This record gives sequence, structure tokens and C-alpha cells, in this order.
Amino acid sequence: MSSSPFAIAASPDAVTHAPVPFEYFVDRLFRALAWAAAALIIVLVAYILWKIGRQAMPAIQKYHFNFLISSQYNVQELKFGILPGIWGTLYSSLLALLIGGFFGLTVAIFLTQNFLPPRLAFVFRLIIDMLAAIPSVVFGLWGIFVVIPVIRPAANWLNEYFGFIPFFGTSLSGPGLLPAAIVLAIMVLPTVAAISQDALNSVPYRTKEAAYGMGATHWEVILKVMVPTAAGGIFSAMVLGFGRALGETMALAMLIGNANQVSLSLFAPAETLAALLASHFPEAGPAEVEVLMYAALVLLAITLVVNVAGIGLLTITQRQISGKA
Repeated sequence: MSSSPFAIAASPDAVTHAPVPFEYFVDRLFRALAWAAAALIIVLVAYILWKIGRQAMPAIQKYHFNFLISSQYNVQELKFGILPGIWGTLYSSLLALLIGGFFGLTVAIFLTQNFLPPRLAFVFRLIIDMLAAIPSVVFGLWGIFVVIPVIRPAANWLNEYFGFIPFFGTSLSGPGLLPAAIVLAIMVLPTVAAISQDALNSVPYRTKEAAYGMGATHWEVILKVMVPTAAGGIFSAMVLGFGRALGETMALAMLIGNANQVSLSLFAPAETLAALLASHFPEAGPAEVEVLMYAALVLLAITLVVNVAGIGLLTITQRQISGKA
């Protein structure tokens, strides 16, 4: 028996040993597959852009940038503009993010900061995760038969007494921006809550204990230590939630009213780009298909800009928190 202290490393049956040729092969194969998957994703995105862009090119050459700033959409006269769709997409998504982001972060705090017994927290976590599995058309039906009747009396009261304020300048008689935003906020909430929980759980336990040791209260630890430390992950949750809201189709098509107008009123019918595509594409002729493909490119561009801006703001925020220039 060898007396060398490194003899165990040479044994093939040891826990630690030098890599064998097969392990080198597996490692190289895994790296090659990873690179191939990344390249495939890039190629797939490029193909989608090329396919949509090729069909949208006639409309781009005909309508140019007037397509983005015009509010008229008339198939008979071949006059098209998607400004109401752009406005409704951004307006409804921002409202949904404000509502869903606030409640999503609140839920994440209550589920991770020992406000609930472990079993009860597990039940709430399971319910929130189940929300993400509900089809959007079911959310749309729920919004029509529950949300709109519930908020209609309050909306009409606000319109009657505070109608001079642009946000309440229209009565709610059916589908509108606010019901769509509320339902969209519920659809965004599971994404924000799940990622925010992971961000809060990733904060080192010693950080929390150090804050308690310095005499901080429970809420001071949460609001001044935990949330700022997890700000990067929480902000990522908001960006992903906003991207989720931008692309939602069926629920908004059922609830927002599909009205080709630009309005600040929370109760007025509106339009989104995704709802425009869903409602017009089945019966569109060749000329309108080109226009809808142009609208699809605009929606892709908005999503891309939002994600790039989110990544940039996240990088700046993380640098400020870490104290780096």
C-alpha cells in the first residue's frame, strides 16, 4: 500500500480524481450544445423579425412614420394609424404594473419575512402560483362578469362628481381601460411576487441579523435593509412583469373595449396593439395584413426597448447600491 498522501487521487474509484477522457468529451459536448442553443435562439429571433418585416415592408414604404402618429384606422379607405394602440398598450401596462407591482412586492414581503406561519405561507404561495396557470380567456370572462359590475358604480360616481378631472372624464358602461388594467395586474402579480420572493430570500441572513443587532425594528429592517439590498431582483421582477403586460392579448381584447381613440380617462374604452392584431387578423385582407405586420413590428420594438431600458436601469441601480462608480 502506497504511503503517498495523494495516492487516493489516482484511484478511479476515489471521490476526487483526475478527469478521464470521457469526462472531457462530455464537458466539451455540453459546451457545444449550449453554444448551439444560444445560436439557435438568435437565429430564431432573426427569422421571426425577417418573416414579419418582409410582409410589413410594403406598408412601411407606403405609410412611413405617419402610421405611428395617426389615429385613423379605416379599412375601406385604406387609411391606417396605430397611435391609439400604442397609447393603450403603454397606458394599460403601466397601470397594471403599478397595481400588480405594488401588491406583488407586498405579497413577497409577507411570505418571506415571517408574517405568516410556514404552513399558511405555503398555502398562499401555492394559490399565487396557481394564478399563473389560469388561461387569459378565463381572466377575461371573470373581468366581464365580476370586475366590471363591481367597479361600475364607483366609476360612475367618480365621473359624476369629479368628471372635470381628465382621469374620470368618462362613465363606465362596459369594457374600459380600468377593468382591463385590474385584470392585467392580477395576471402580472404572480411573476412579480415569485421573482421578488427569490430576491428577498437571497439576501444573506447575517445582513438582517446585523440590522436587528443595531436596534432596527421589523419594518425598518424590511424597508431600509431587505428591500434596498434585493432591489436588483425586485426591479428585474418589475421589468418582466411589464413585458408580460405588454404582450397580453385575449383578456385585453375582451375587456378594453377596442375603441380607436386616445384618452386619459380610466373608464373610457381603448385599444392595444395585441388586441388590434387579435381582433383584425382573422378577417384581414392582403392590404390589412401588411399593416398588421407593421403593427406587430412596432409591438416587438416596444418590448425590446422596454427590456433594454430595464437592463440599463438595473445595472445603474446595482452600481449605486454597491457604491461603484
